[in-house]
Amino acid sequence: MKKVLLLAVFTLAMLGFGSSLFAQDAPRKFKESEYYYYNIPIEKIYAYRLGYVVIYRKGVNQMARTYLPEEWFTTVGGKGELIGLRSGTEWPSMSVYYKSGEFSHIRLRVRRDRSHETWGVVPLNVNIDDYFKDIEDVKLEF
Repeated sequence: MKKVLLLAVFTLAMLGFGSSLFAQDAPRKFKESEYYYYNIPIEKIYAYRLGYVVIYRKGVNQMARTYLPEEWFTTVGGKGELIGLRSGTEWPSMSVYYKSGEFSHIRLRVRRDRSHETWGVVPLNVNIDDYFKDIEDVKLEF
């Protein structure tokens, strides 16, 4: 009799405990972010004295480029963040963030080791200063 009573109490306790495990609160409503982003693999990145030139794929056989001023990455609260990747399997990429449809900031994830195949060198006799004038945002091509 004690075993039956003990078994009944145990069963009722488990039913109460189990129902609380499976009972779900109302579905959580997540606040929709004002931000959205594009994460794009980098084909080549060139360090230049005025910033970075990033080459990325815009289609199967086409490339596009964007120019990113150095001050975006060196000023506090700038529009850019340079993240150094150690050796591994992660491929360098850029994440371009938009807030309410307007460009907000960019994050470059690049190899720390400048001998990686994605790093390139702009020849000394090439002047691309004009491409870095009055850049306010990143306009991606797809």
